[in-house]
Amino acid sequence: MQQKTEQPGLKRELGLLDATLLVAGSMIGSGIFIVSADITRNVGSAGWLIAVWLITGFMTLAAALSYGELSGMFPKAGGQYVYLKEAYNPLVGFLYGWSFFAVIQTGTIAAVGVAFSKFTAYLIPAVSEDIVLFSLGSFKISPAQLLSIAIIVLLTYINTKGVKGGKMIQTSFTLTKLFSLFGLIAFGLIMLKSDIWEANWSNAWNLQKLNTDGTFTAYTTAAALGAIAAAMVGSIFSSDAWNNVTFIAGEINNPKRNIGLSLFLGTFIVTVIYVMANVMYTAVLPLHEIAVAEKDRVAVAASHVIFGNVGTVVIALMIMISTFGCNNGLILAGARVYYTMAKDGLFFKKTANLNKHAVPEFGLWIQCAVASVLCLSGKYGDLLDMISFVVVIFYVLTIIGIYILRVKRPDAERPYKAIGYPILPVLYIIMGLTFCTLLIIYKPNFTWPGLIIVLIGLPIYYLWKKPTSSTELEIEDNKKAAQ
Repeated sequence: MQQKTEQPGLKRELGLLDATLLVAGSMIGSGIFIVSADITRNVGSAGWLIAVWLITGFMTLAAALSYGELSGMFPKAGGQYVYLKEAYNPLVGFLYGWSFFAVIQTGTIAAVGVAFSKFTAYLIPAVSEDIVLFSLGSFKISPAQLLSIAIIVLLTYINTKGVKGGKMIQTSFTLTKLFSLFGLIAFGLIMLKSDIWEANWSNAWNLQKLNTDGTFTAYTTAAALGAIAAAMVGSIFSSDAWNNVTFIAGEINNPKRNIGLSLFLGTFIVTVIYVMANVMYTAVLPLHEIAVAEKDRVAVAASHVIFGNVGTVVIALMIMISTFGCNNGLILAGARVYYTMAKDGLFFKKTANLNKHAVPEFGLWIQCAVASVLCLSGKYGDLLDMISFVVVIFYVLTIIGIYILRVKRPDAERPYKAIGYPILPVLYIIMGLTFCTLLIIYKPNFTWPGLIIVLIGLPIYYLWKKPTSSTELEIEDNKKAAQ
């Protein structure tokens, strides 16, 4: 009875396949097609390019396997917000929810929308980000920004009509991009150029800066660590959003089983694809061409080598499909966090209401509004840096929460237990904290703003959390007694 009280109106219409495709589809956006250029510039070798993706893949899988325990304990809408609230207190949960609304989810939606526009401009130059429609001082608006906003508005509208529409888009678009990526990797490896492969892998483990003119700059030991952290910003952003499936737990059948399983399956599939895609890049493109690909479009450069001129059009279409599907998953899942926060009295009250299609429509639209504002920045890289830092901080806190809940609630039902506990979660915590520390030291311009946004949530929490009257407490006690 308590479960129904917490989730009135939400319909469980998503199965294991839907949940797995949501994990994979939300992860695969534009990053795998773009960020390898920046990673290569930072690490300067094929071995370290693959190592960055392997480290990120290990971290993602470790986190996903750990989250399986939490998803089994709390199989309801809100996901990570709920886990943090239960492990710590409502304030920590709110700070995550606030950051999620202000930067994590909305910033990711905006960044993926900007990427969609970049690749659309490859086919339709009229929507290029280089064209200025109008400007106000240093503030400029391009057709690419307007297209980004239009796509976000369209997908938001579709998701206000019920979870089935979003589910159909997610399933079809995710399957399309998975098969397309597998095809691209397969053809790329078939077209492997032995001279390029040997040149790329002859000094595979020299960690150095690759300059745009093709020269290399050696790192000191400290600078090398900073370079790895800087390189991982892109791979972590590309691997993020795997936890979105936990936000819609109230709409998944048999959530105690299916959420944990979908987390593992989805993250494993994507990790394999990401690593193999980068192996394929080193098989067809010289390292310098990966680093200096036009506007970082590494996949376009690779497909041109593999398929010729037609391949570049195909890959651009594929990336548009990928980013469109990715944003659908992000938009679908995000509003469920605001819905759960509102039910706890920590977000706009109207967000707790479901429309006639049993979805939090108001939450969807305010998410759309913030993401649209962020699109106007037009700075994919800036959003990426800020998001990666804040996201990993909260992942670390959430995984620490597993240890806290083992002490606080030793007898709680745990359909899944964190695989590799206590070692594997500790490894993620150490790696996550190391990444964040190095990022603060070596890329402070975009990490501190993210942290400041989190801290702004402190006064907002206390302004939002109104003192509860004795009458309200009595009503709440009566509700609990009735349950």
